[in-house]
Amino acid sequence: MLNEVKVVICGKEYKLRTSETPNYVYALARALEAKINEMMNSGSGSSPYSASIMVALSILDDLNKSNQKLDSIRNQTKEYVDEAGRTRIERDAAQKEIEVLKSKIEQLENMVKLKQLSQSI
Repeated sequence: MLNEVKVVICGKEYKLRTSETPNYVYALARALEAKINEMMNSGSGSSPYSASIMVALSILDDLNKSNQKLDSIRNQTKEYVDEAGRTRIERDAAQKEIEVLKSKIEQLENMVKLKQLSQSI
């Protein structure tokens, strides 16, 4: 369901249709207006329009960098999962080998016992 939300940013009203909650949209609008005001008050003499463009570029830069970090984390996670899979296969093979060796040890122990028994007879 879409919510219709009215927000005011830099004195201009915007009507938005969104699936987000109104409180979330209001918080976004306040944060955006704060960034625009910060940019206008930074001494550059920016108009709200110019400040909005600069804020948008800054936010896009942050988004791109965040997406790059997310991609890097996804790649690292995939590598860790692949390594865990390989390690699990190696562990299973080692456990099978251990079972084979235990069986051989048991056979050898039985052979020693039989040899000792035959020598004692």
